Amino acid sequence: MKWLSALRNPGESLAVSIAGIKLGDRVLMLGCGDPSLIAPLAIKTGLTGRACALDEDASRTRRAADVSQKDGALVETFIAPWTMLPLDSGAFDVVIIHGVLSALTPERRAGCVKEAQRVLRPGGRCLVIDDAPRGGLGALLNSRGNAPGRHYVAAGGAVRALEAEGFRAVRTVAERERLVFVEGVRGTG
Repeated sequence: MKWLSALRNPGESLAVSIAGIKLGDRVLMLGCGDPSLIAPLAIKTGLTGRACALDEDASRTRRAADVSQKDGALVETFIAPWTMLPLDSGAFDVVIIHGVLSALTPERRAGCVKEAQRVLRPGGRCLVIDDAPRGGLGALLNSRGNAPGRHYVAAGGAVRALEAEGFRAVRTVAERERLVFVEGVRGTG
């Protein structure tokens, strides 16, 4: 994966590089658990684009808005259930789901992915960023308990979640820095 290092701008996070956001893009981030990621994505869209962030948790959403404002990024924030996004159909070029799917029940996970697909334009991309499954002793310890996301990973993780809802060309883009990046494209039909 040396090609990944070559594509990455110095000082830019891996997640921002992999997202591939460009000037004028309309981007929605589902999950405000990492507010430091939202502002750099919004800045990439420029004044001609649109950046939105949504979470079910009001405190995470407020924190994301505060951090974005301090960083000089224009971000619209929303508080809503993952399964009922208050956004227009086809409104976004890219939807990033960060740290959300593994914590949801299978039914809510499917609903979240359906909503992500609904708000994407035909041909739009969905990028899921999940924590990488632990290996070694950490995996052994997690397998004995009811670790969050264990069943999600066993059921195929983000790849299976996107495929099940009709995304095309679903693939794992990278697994680095304890994160897994999975991408899928909304069909044009």
